[in-house]
Amino acid sequence: EGTEPPFSSLLNEEKREGTFRCAGCKSPLFSSSVKFDSGTGWPSFWDSIDKKNIKIRDDNSFGNKRVEIICANCDAHLGHVFKDGPNPTGLRYCVNSLSLDFKNKKK
Repeated sequence: EGTEPPFSSLLNEEKREGTFRCAGCKSPLFSSSVKFDSGTGWPSFWDSIDKKNIKIRDDNSFGNKRVEIICANCDAHLGHVFKDGPNPTGLRYCVNSLSLDFKNKKK
């Protein structure tokens, strides 16, 4: 449940069309169409592919009040979700690149 250093992953710069999946179980989590540059150094998305694929729980570690996101299929820690994202959801799913696997959409 650790956090990788910001700007340390190539997935942060991934611009191709495709699906970001759980690195552990390959469950589809985020579409490239909802990815945005949050400036934080981690891949960020304003919505998930399907809410049933992601569980949330309160995370009060390190004196911070945050909402953790977890793969609903394999319980892998993905990152956190914040209420400072763009429209239309206003959410920012801030995800550790190490928890993701990218599947490029073939043309």
